[in-house]
Amino acid sequence: MPYHPLLARIGVRLPIFQAPMAGTSTPAMAAAVSDAGGLGAIGVAAESTEGATRLIRATQALTSRPINVNLFCHRPAVPDAAVEAAWIARLKPQFDSFSATPPTQLREIYQSFRSNAAMTAMLLETRPAIVSFHFGLPEEDQLRALRQAGIILFGSATSLVEAQALAVAGLDAVVAQGYEAGGHRGVFDYAAPDDRLGTLSLVRLLARNLPLPLIAAGGIMDGAGIAAVLKLGAAAAQMGTAFVGCPESAADQGYRVALASEAAWHTTMTRAISGRPARCLANRFTKMAQSVPDSAIPDYPITYDLGKALNAAAKAKGEFGFGPQWAGQGAPLSRPMPAADLVKLLAAELAAA
Repeated sequence: MPYHPLLARIGVRLPIFQAPMAGTSTPAMAAAVSDAGGLGAIGVAAESTEGATRLIRATQALTSRPINVNLFCHRPAVPDAAVEAAWIARLKPQFDSFSATPPTQLREIYQSFRSNAAMTAMLLETRPAIVSFHFGLPEEDQLRALRQAGIILFGSATSLVEAQALAVAGLDAVVAQGYEAGGHRGVFDYAAPDDRLGTLSLVRLLARNLPLPLIAAGGIMDGAGIAAVLKLGAAAAQMGTAFVGCPESAADQGYRVALASEAAWHTTMTRAISGRPARCLANRFTKMAQSVPDSAIPDYPITYDLGKALNAAAKAKGEFGFGPQWAGQGAPLSRPMPAADLVKLLAAELAAA
């Protein structure tokens, strides 16, 4: 089965794309995947312009192959002092249990890429081969500038309506994110109804109704999974959880232990960690969040300010169960090994399938 022309356009050999995973992917991981014939990626959504520049330059120093740089295009947070104060009070007993004090006020801890002129200028200077967007689209002038610089543009979609918006905006490919995917759900508006389409259904629906190349994401952990989404019309598979256990990953030891534990069989979608729906390994944070109504949770990423503070307080006492241990429903199929070896194994499994 010949591979999709998108791969030749990008300059990669294999339809194996590593998910950006802000905070978990690293320059070493992205470079290893790209050098092995796939597409490596780094997520810079939570970085300052200076931090993002360092990550991109570090990756480019390790490989001459194409890489994907991912940014978040969420709407700016809407503060609500009363909700935020109540959220701090709700989580205070957890801080108390670790002899820590929660922050007295919560901040919008990072800026959306939308209208971020400094981050746009940085991308035009560093010129990664691919720039991708999560949670929506940047402004038209940003898209135009990136396109004119010869950068290939991807965008995440969880529905046909979102995918059509990406097509109208002139993006080059759609990352079709199924509900089983780990990490932040890419819905443009998390307050709107979500049909929670699985990866296979979403890929097939988009393949039938959209002219753009598709990159399937969610629950894909081996060559058989890659073969399945290619058969359904995807040009490539994007895999995140599969790479979390690699030694090049920035995942801490608690995250790695949890991924190899019973928790991997019970991933859950929660807003309580960051303020947006995200799929996480079952841990103390997700258990606590089960009884929390959505109305009690501050806006994204304001919620994340307290989530990160609680995780830091817990880790200082040797407790890793409050971390953002993002993982998809395929987590029990994780196979920790160097990233290049994993790409080689996936390629062999794909060829066999």
